[in-house]
Amino acid sequence: MIQIKNLTKRYGPLVAVDDLSLEVSVGEVLGFLEPNGAGKSTTMKMVTGFLSPDAGTVTVGGDSVSDAPLATKARIGYLPEGAPLYGDMTPRAFLAFIAEIRGLKGAKRRQAVDLAVQRTALDSALEKPIETLSKGFKRRVGLAQAILHDPEVLILDEPTDGLDPNQKHDVRELIRSMARDKVVVLSTHILEEMEAVCTRAVIISAGKLVFDGSPDQLIARSRLHNALVLSIRAVSSDDARSALQTLSGVASVELLEDDGDWSTIQVLPAGGALLAREVSEMSRTRGWELGQLSVERGRLDEVFRHITQGGA
Repeated sequence: MIQIKNLTKRYGPLVAVDDLSLEVSVGEVLGFLEPNGAGKSTTMKMVTGFLSPDAGTVTVGGDSVSDAPLATKARIGYLPEGAPLYGDMTPRAFLAFIAEIRGLKGAKRRQAVDLAVQRTALDSALEKPIETLSKGFKRRVGLAQAILHDPEVLILDEPTDGLDPNQKHDVRELIRSMARDKVVVLSTHILEEMEAVCTRAVIISAGKLVFDGSPDQLIARSRLHNALVLSIRAVSSDDARSALQTLSGVASVELLEDDGDWSTIQVLPAGGALLAREVSEMSRTRGWELGQLSVERGRLDEVFRHITQGGA
């Protein structure tokens, strides 16, 4: 549905997007992650036709964004960062206005507005001027206009910005439910959101694509992926660490805490190896009293720092 080939955008000496290529298919929820200013918002604006690239092409549904702007924009629902709105309008009037621009008339327009309002839980704010609404409600108005015409492609820049935890949950559920027969591309700086919603993660750093894979593949790069944390009672922490270091597949063993009675130790695997069985067996044969034995999944923030700071 979306094909990006060798996309480049410069602002003077700054290369915001540098020779970016990727494809996104129906059913995928693609999460854009990046350090601030690394190019994701610029990329989204070029995909939606709001910016022209200096080089490269974008096609949506087989049509070039540059050569067939109306056809491609008709397929796209776009929630930009900040979601600029007409503050003196009410959400009802604004959505009716957007529906008319989208070519919806009569009963179809009313149905589209009603469905968008229902999906974004805007009922309580429909008749209030937009300028009087909270940031969270304004964000929901912006999301409602993006989904109003049931687009084939949704481009969402920070869709849950300003929402409370309950509202974030509702928006994530909405994205998941709509993604079955659409392409969804969203940018987020919330790693938890990427893991909760996205089927695919893309990381851009300094305008370049530095990671493209599933959230599970991303978290598997964490040095803490499949690490073990165990608490041992009445055993020398040095002796325990030396013993654990002898196990095959152990990269390193770190002491996290020692209060004189309990020692808490972290066992880091080499290449994400599974070590729980071997550590449990060593604990049993040595007669260690365990208060805790848990497996770490990994940390996305640590992986993100590693990749974007040049350690990938």
